Amino acid sequence: MSYNTKKDPCKANACRIQACLKENNYQEEKCKEVLEQMRICCLKWHQTSLCCSGIDLNRSYLSDEEPQKEKQ
Repeated sequence: MSYNTKKDPCKANACRIQACLKENNYQEEKCKEVLEQMRICCLKWHQTSLCCSGIDLNRSYLSDEEPQKEKQ
């Protein structure tokens, strides 16, 4: 009797993050693209995806070098 009968919509992204981090000796900066894909998934599914806990929805992982264009 599992309470979670639906597949988590962001689980595949979470698995990609783990694989990327492992392949790159856990250097987050080398996995920015996959982290951003996870953030985008969580923007849509954060209400239902358990994988999204801990993901900062307001931080773009691809724009560390340049400021976000949200308050211009």
